[in-house]
Amino acid sequence: MTTSEQMRSWTGPALFSYGFRPFFLFGATWAATAMILWILMFSGLLTLPTRLDPVSWHAHEFLFGYLGAVIAGFLLTAVPNWTGRLPVVGWRLAGLFGVWVAGRVLILISASLPLGLAEAIDLLFPILLGAVILREIVAGKNWRNLIVLVLLAVFTFANLLFHIEAAQGAFPAQGIGLRIGVAAALMMISLIGGRIIPSFTRNWLVKAGKTDLPTPPMQRFDRITLAATVLALFLWVMWPISDAAGATLLIIGALHLRRLARWKGYHARTEPLLWVLHVGYLFVPLGAIVEGFAILLPDWLSPGVAQHLWMAGAFGLMTLSVMARATLGHTGQTLTAGPGGVVMFMCLAVSVLGRVAAGIWPSNADPLYAISGTLWIGAFAAFVVIYGRLLVAPKPEGSG
Repeated sequence: MTTSEQMRSWTGPALFSYGFRPFFLFGATWAATAMILWILMFSGLLTLPTRLDPVSWHAHEFLFGYLGAVIAGFLLTAVPNWTGRLPVVGWRLAGLFGVWVAGRVLILISASLPLGLAEAIDLLFPILLGAVILREIVAGKNWRNLIVLVLLAVFTFANLLFHIEAAQGAFPAQGIGLRIGVAAALMMISLIGGRIIPSFTRNWLVKAGKTDLPTPPMQRFDRITLAATVLALFLWVMWPISDAAGATLLIIGALHLRRLARWKGYHARTEPLLWVLHVGYLFVPLGAIVEGFAILLPDWLSPGVAQHLWMAGAFGLMTLSVMARATLGHTGQTLTAGPGGVVMFMCLAVSVLGRVAAGIWPSNADPLYAISGTLWIGAFAAFVVIYGRLLVAPKPEGSG
């Protein structure tokens, strides 16, 4: 059976006919819902029955909850294309999705459960996902993408350390588990974004008749940048306030800015679905530079505040743009963002800037927090409204 035949043979809900559908839809729903819960906790209006402290729950559910879902949706959709193998559909997909949902619910009520139960279910999801991806890569002999599986394993190990730190009574929101998870996610964006952004940009520019095209992906400069990024993030993970970490973060910030410029994103400013990928990637070097300065000049800005350029900016905007593009492409729609999509992207970008501004001007923090949180919720709610109907409806017959 071909991929299309495999999907057509599934007679259950269209939601489980391809990996991106449930994880993108409910990942976005959780990103908005978790922010609502966080605002209520932050305002003192709600206390959740979770074993994690409020800040750590907030950080965990975005990094390992929301981002974990998007990684799953992306990999379950991309790996069949990489390997030529059939996608995971139907009840197997529904079961994997159910484990992710169970993780979110059990972490939320973990204080009322035996220690280790919620954490085990939470960790079971990425382990099962990794097993599926490993099987497909090995069966398809797609060895070049094993690095993605390695990064997923590091991401899962980071989640384990996060839970161990929490069980020991530490503050995992500032622990090594969180930093390893952020580093793994940054490497995924640097690696996968470095493949898709110049390729998508080139395709669009060729179609538009442009001759000034992006540098092809994964040239020597890209490999040097990625190697330097591994070193800088290792230093940051192990010695987060050291001068060596700060200096190397500044260096990789400059390298990623140069890398981004080589992709000629300024030519694609008329297509929001394309330029938002470039803007999302821009938060990778911006986060590195601001984090570097925050480490070297601690009186200027808190490194924790600077991390929001990575966690909310790079992770949030890159995933939102990839989810929008993949949803349109895999449901037979035209690859263009309408006015609603532009508003969605702008809301998220301004949300990130508002959150960072709250750290720079603490006297205005409360209204800036409110604006940032509201725009964040609006961005992901907009995704659910605009793209949700496409994710739950069957792909039209005869569409591309």
